[in-house]
Amino acid sequence: MKIAIVGASGAVGQEFLKVLDERNFPIDELFLFGSARSAGRKYSFRGKEITVRELKHNDDFKGIDIAFTSAGAGTSREFAETITKYGTVMIDNSSAFRMDSDVPLVVPECNAEDALIRPRGIIANPNCTTIMMVVVLMPIEKLSHIKSIHVASYQSASGAGAQAMAELQQQYREIVEGKPVTINKFAYQLAYNVIPQIDVFTDNGYTKEEMKMFNETRKILHSDVKCSAMCVRISALRSHSEAVWIETQRPLSVEEVQKAVAQAPGVTLLDDPATQTYPMPLFTGGKDDIFVGRIRKDLANENGITLWLSGDQIKKGAALNAVQIAEYLVRQNDIR
Repeated sequence: MKIAIVGASGAVGQEFLKVLDERNFPIDELFLFGSARSAGRKYSFRGKEITVRELKHNDDFKGIDIAFTSAGAGTSREFAETITKYGTVMIDNSSAFRMDSDVPLVVPECNAEDALIRPRGIIANPNCTTIMMVVVLMPIEKLSHIKSIHVASYQSASGAGAQAMAELQQQYREIVEGKPVTINKFAYQLAYNVIPQIDVFTDNGYTKEEMKMFNETRKILHSDVKCSAMCVRISALRSHSEAVWIETQRPLSVEEVQKAVAQAPGVTLLDDPATQTYPMPLFTGGKDDIFVGRIRKDLANENGITLWLSGDQIKKGAALNAVQIAEYLVRQNDIR
């Protein structure tokens, strides 16, 4: 099995290295690709030092079985044909192909089988906030069809990349030391602040991030559900959290929702108000599962349930989900 990581020097690229090793993914040879700036960097994987190659339009992907790409939508669009032309399966972490009708958008706990039909050789990894939400909603959908979703996301600096995480840490140091605050990655200072904008605004007043949650949720769940989102950047470093309100076809009890969530793959229930037990970014960073708590009836809707979730944006929200897609393909003997 020959595997490639495109965008190896970025936060998600580095997470790919960790996740592939943690899960003992079958790799005979690993190739790392990056920009001209990243080319020549060396990273250790399973005792071997691997040098990053510059991504070019050539035959470097001939013989590679799976390429995990996380170098931005522009790079994915430009190099998709180069990566896939010899049969490599491209599992893409960008937004480039997510809503294309001939590219499956996959969260293995929800719609793994969609990955088997990929006419262009591309499988899209969803947006991180969408991944985390649908993993939790899928077991509820099986109880009763979800008609509508309202969600407020609380997204960490990691969603904007490694440089954004470094900038947040730098801002806190500068504030403590009484220095001018560095602002490059966000429109405003993030330390001691929240910013109610992620990505650019569209004509309907929603941001692209919020519209991703609307469109991607429907595609993954094969559903007509409508999702209204408010995506907010907060000063957590790594894990995203979400407050979610759903309306189901029939009324659901708190107990049956808790049971379904607790038994679902990829989800851990942390829900005991009596002992102040609920998920927080402080504890969900570095974990595989999405953690859920505060499950209760919606006081404004008799068919409504509300809940809180938190999970590692770089891990399950990006690298782990992509690796799980690859694991499914291997199990199905669907790799050359």
